[in-house]
Amino acid sequence: MIEVKDVTKSYGNRDNKLSVLKGITAKIADGDFVVILGASGSGKSTLLNVISGLEQPDCGSVKYDGKDITKLSDSELTRFRKDTVGFIFQQYYLLPNMTVEKNVRMGADLAGNAEYRAIIKAVGLEGKWKKYPGELSGGEQQRVSIARALAKKPNVLFLDEPTGALDEETGRQALDYISVLQKERGFTMVMVTHNQNIAQMANTVIRMNSGKIMEVSENQTPKTAYEIGW
Repeated sequence: MIEVKDVTKSYGNRDNKLSVLKGITAKIADGDFVVILGASGSGKSTLLNVISGLEQPDCGSVKYDGKDITKLSDSELTRFRKDTVGFIFQQYYLLPNMTVEKNVRMGADLAGNAEYRAIIKAVGLEGKWKKYPGELSGGEQQRVSIARALAKKPNVLFLDEPTGALDEETGRQALDYISVLQKERGFTMVMVTHNQNIAQMANTVIRMNSGKIMEVSENQTPKTAYEIGW
């Protein structure tokens, strides 16, 4: 269980302060698939960064099974992110001097996962093991970042607009693979998107506006990646 309580986050100094998160309180159950929806500037990506431990809130708490990660030291927080969470961003963050296989293996090695080649194949990159990021299209690079995150076998997977650089066919394939694997392995998944259609795949939908949670709803019959509009 992830419990977020009274979280606030601002940027800038006192004379030019931008309040991004305004007293956020939410709970995310183990094994849930949560989509955080909101327009640009609503605070959804900042909320994801705070929940995942990438950023510290100004105040409030973020607890994983009762352990408040906002109280951890820098080294403890680094260990937490290494052992517990995985990330897929719209930016790829691949190491340019490493091949597809080596980029994915970085995540796999953290979990002692010897099956990382099956993940590379599943995201449609079989035959491109030895290619470097600069030799791949944007969509292919995103698939490498997806494979790297999944190879880590995270307890919680965070995704920020993961299909933003993908065409429809590739985007559906990637979402389908991620969601199927999430059901099989039972990890918690939290995705930020502005795409209302993708929200139909989630169990829980959190809608944000102006730094606040406006609504939390449940999908009784979540759709697959091939059933939603695009």
